[in-house]
Amino acid sequence: MRTTTRRTVILVAAGALGLGGVAIAAPALAGDGPFDRPAATATPGPGWGGGMGYGARDGATGPMGSGAMARGGRCAALSVAAQQGTLTDAQKSTLAAMAQEEKLAHNLYGAFGTTYDLAVFDHIANSEAQHLTTVRTLLQRYGVADPTAGTTDGKFSDPAVQATYDKLLAEGNASQTAALGVGKKVEQTDIADLKAALAGLSAPDVTQVYTNLLAASERHLAAFTRWT
Repeated sequence: MRTTTRRTVILVAAGALGLGGVAIAAPALAGDGPFDRPAATATPGPGWGGGMGYGARDGATGPMGSGAMARGGRCAALSVAAQQGTLTDAQKSTLAAMAQEEKLAHNLYGAFGTTYDLAVFDHIANSEAQHLTTVRTLLQRYGVADPTAGTTDGKFSDPAVQATYDKLLAEGNASQTAALGVGKKVEQTDIADLKAALAGLSAPDVTQVYTNLLAASERHLAAFTRWT
């Protein structure tokens, strides 16, 4: 178990962010902080600071509540100024599924960060919490029910998502190497889902968020790869 004390950062609640065509002061998606392995050390150290891939998305309040709770990592501001567009019913379902994916990633990395003395899990868990806050803003903007509402860490309203989480958690709990492998698997799934979600999408604000999420997932995948 890690003994490192982490500072809890209270992220801005999705409901407090601007809606409609107004610019949103949202957490950073593009600048997720440093995840590189320290150049001077060979091993990580404690001071180194079904629709989408995980199933469907029925009703659900956030793993971090309406005001997301994040551990460790940096928080920087990103202005999501793109205007609201129009989403089809399928695209609204995809948006809801994105919230499930962000919660699943956040909860897994938070659990692994408690078990293993690798700060990379804390940094990326923090980023995933920021991402979920931003996705929740879009859910509210488009009048889509939040599938993560009312759920605690490690709990999902959708049985398929719950089964996937339980499987990946057990897999990662086997060893530190296995946990890093789970991180890579989650990010690879997110990348594939985001690319598919961007196809045919016209809403400027959702396109902007998905593009930023995609870039973040690619960085997260690279980070987990470097630590393996």
